[in-house]
Amino acid sequence: MEARLQASPQQFVVSHLKEEDFKTDGLRDYSSYRDLAVAAATNGLAQVHVIRMIAPFRPELSVRHHHNVQFQMVYCLKGWFETEFDGAGRHRLVAGSSWVQPPGIRHTVVGWSDDCELLEILMPAEPETVNDE
Repeated sequence: MEARLQASPQQFVVSHLKEEDFKTDGLRDYSSYRDLAVAAATNGLAQVHVIRMIAPFRPELSVRHHHNVQFQMVYCLKGWFETEFDGAGRHRLVAGSSWVQPPGIRHTVVGWSDDCELLEILMPAEPETVNDE
């Protein structure tokens, strides 16, 4: 069966790497985010950003939470990133690996490398994050 996305006006967009595009006003204060302009180009259908961990991991940063999304994928560009998922166990992404997080799956980040860099794709562009603790 073929899945179809609801049609919405979209624009062509190109995003070139500029260090000044990494901002620290995102979801987590221990990360910087580079918006790839997909949300604006798709009228909120999707969001794609590069996430850099800018602080060393500390256990107090582990907060059990979930995201109210339709789709979420994380791809590791550099280093490693580890998370514990309810019902799926503990998994570590390393450069070149990815996971798809089902909508609403509860999880806790348990560590990352100092050079960790991730690509994250979300649908819709502005999902709600809910702390479960």
